[in-house]
Amino acid sequence: MKPPRTAQPMPRYCRRKLLKNGTWAYFFEIPTWAKEQGCKLENEPLGSDYAAAVKRAEEVLLPAFDSWRSRGLTDMVPCTVAPGSFDWLVSVFKSHRAWKEVDRKTQRLYEQGMTLFADYVLKDGSRAGARQLSEFTKGFVDAVYDKLLYVPVVDDKGKPVMGKDGKPVLRERRRFANAAMQGCRRAWFIGMRAEEKIVPQTNPFAKMGLKTRTAGTARKETPTATWDELVAFREKAKALGYHSIATAALTAWEWLQREEHVFGAFDVRHYRPKERPNSVCVVHPKTGEEAWWPLFDETGETLFPELMAELDAIKAKTIAGLVFRRDHAHRRGAVLKPWITEKGGLDYLRSTVKDIVRAAGLRDELSFTSFRHGGFTEGADSDWTDAELRAAGRHKSARQLPTYAKRTRKQLISATQKRRAERTKAGGLSE
Repeated sequence: MKPPRTAQPMPRYCRRKLLKNGTWAYFFEIPTWAKEQGCKLENEPLGSDYAAAVKRAEEVLLPAFDSWRSRGLTDMVPCTVAPGSFDWLVSVFKSHRAWKEVDRKTQRLYEQGMTLFADYVLKDGSRAGARQLSEFTKGFVDAVYDKLLYVPVVDDKGKPVMGKDGKPVLRERRRFANAAMQGCRRAWFIGMRAEEKIVPQTNPFAKMGLKTRTAGTARKETPTATWDELVAFREKAKALGYHSIATAALTAWEWLQREEHVFGAFDVRHYRPKERPNSVCVVHPKTGEEAWWPLFDETGETLFPELMAELDAIKAKTIAGLVFRRDHAHRRGAVLKPWITEKGGLDYLRSTVKDIVRAAGLRDELSFTSFRHGGFTEGADSDWTDAELRAAGRHKSARQLPTYAKRTRKQLISATQKRRAERTKAGGLSE
């Protein structure tokens, strides 16, 4: 008969050591052959809690080691998540119809945020994502949020920058941390409806009182381009062969479209279709709103002559698909690929826009979004009402307008003149 086992089993590459105080300590150690072959993982003490040590080794360290050993092939094997855990909640959210109704940019932001929260390592060595939802409390969520709010500053070699007090220098990433909490909050609410028997009805991510910025700091505004800067940008873009970007910049200015829509949703069929040849359909994926803009006035005069001439030329040689594609001569391949990638990425476009901005000698802080904000500000300078601005930008609330239509000197003068004119009518203006 085999004698009973007296020692608890240990995961691979883990060992135990008896300390002087009589307790067992556990360690994860990378084998020598792996170090010699360039494995970047480090040896790690796992503490004296056996269950926590095993969990840390099996859920975090060993999968990372196997990923290195297989050159990423093990990452392709779907891993099962425990029902009722936060990881499981994320999978419920992403399989729900509500996820498909979210635009691609927000999906990407949600996914990054939920991953940030789920991969946070707790004091016991476990991931926050592996924790059961029934164990979540408001205090627990607030504590994790406080940890995610700051991240160490690293130098060019990836090493933490140390302060005079000997502690790592931290930088705040409030916007990213807030977005993570908002994604988790949304996932919890969807889970409450989809799996009401498992997901607790109290959402610990709700009503966290998130602040958009630290007290005393100014809000970072998107730089607004002027008309002259738009003209200079377009001229340089055409000179460099980026005709599609030149036309897209004017489109964002005239029709107040976001870059995700201009490059990811503006289809050829939206511009002067057979059933409505005198209009263009402007769709705003973020708000789900769409508007048909007239292209001619009552007398038949074109409202956007420069833009229409360029779009007519594109439509004449484009049968279907997105309006704006990579049409520059030095592109790779003969097929005109979209500027936006399948995952909604615009990194290549943004770097190209930055190159054009610098080549044109414009302000370095300008971006493609600056042209949309410039269109809003031009509309406000032209005495558009809030209702007209909301209709053009498809905003449901006037509270968002100051973000886009910057307050300029002309607006302030116009507002003051209107106020004084109203006082004169009432006979209440003192001379």
